[in-house]
Amino acid sequence: MGELRGKAEHTEAIRTGRRICVVVNTHSRRGRRLYPRVVATLRAEGFEPIRSFAVVDPRRLRATLDTALAERPDLLVVGGGDGTLSAAVKHVAHRDVALGVLPLGTTNNFARSLGLPLDLPGAIRVFHTGKVADIDLGVAGDREFANLASFGVSVEVAGTVRPWLKRLLGRAAYPLTALTILPRHRPFRAFITADGRRHELLTHQLNIANGRFHGGWQVARDISIDNGRLVAYQLGSGKRLRLLVETLVRATTGRWRSLAGGPFVVGQEMYLETDPPMAADVDGEVRLMTPITIRTVPNGLRVMVTDDFVDS
Repeated sequence: MGELRGKAEHTEAIRTGRRICVVVNTHSRRGRRLYPRVVATLRAEGFEPIRSFAVVDPRRLRATLDTALAERPDLLVVGGGDGTLSAAVKHVAHRDVALGVLPLGTTNNFARSLGLPLDLPGAIRVFHTGKVADIDLGVAGDREFANLASFGVSVEVAGTVRPWLKRLLGRAAYPLTALTILPRHRPFRAFITADGRRHELLTHQLNIANGRFHGGWQVARDISIDNGRLVAYQLGSGKRLRLLVETLVRATTGRWRSLAGGPFVVGQEMYLETDPPMAADVDGEVRLMTPITIRTVPNGLRVMVTDDFVDS
């Protein structure tokens, strides 16, 4: 994709040259309502976009991102939920352009993992007060992703949760939908090989995270989206009651956990087998099956973050 500038030089180019393009997913009601405010707030902060795009049809998102990148902006500002931002990640990865995140979704896991403000004015302010950082990129099979690959109950939840419930309850819609699916869900056996060690577990739900948040709640305090490692963890076990309790606790408290408290598997690359073979939900897209190799590419993606973000 060509040579990348130094991050300090890239940051200065964004702050002074202010060459940006804007892509907002307006398929959702929130995106449609906020799009005029996004453009107005950017202008109020001194940014006059080269081009701005309101994407009504999600099928046009990837083509629109390509059109925006053809303008060679220093910063590609993308507004939407985690699915929209994951699509943008695939386009920006390994390129000399930074991704500017506008968290307009339900859970905003990617923005939370980056420590970004979740309000629109705060997120936009980062574009001229923050800095360019390079963070880890996840790769599942041949598909790049930002946040999470998941297996089990969550795959059914992603296809079942109702849009009106997400609008009404926000991130709580996901665990509540899971509670309706769990009674008929069968546990599966998973085998994870990482750093030469093979781990076996029986569970209803397995996640492999690049970022630190899932469902809008923090997985563990010491997970980072910039440490060159993936973290695999199960929710509950093969027992429905245990998963039910953990789901309720997470939904009501969003409790913090530490990697030291386990059960976690950590590594730069993981080979996952399941019995039976299972579909993988990779940042909201269900297109891959186990067995699958999942790895992290350190410093594979440039993003605009707050000035106090620890860029390793």
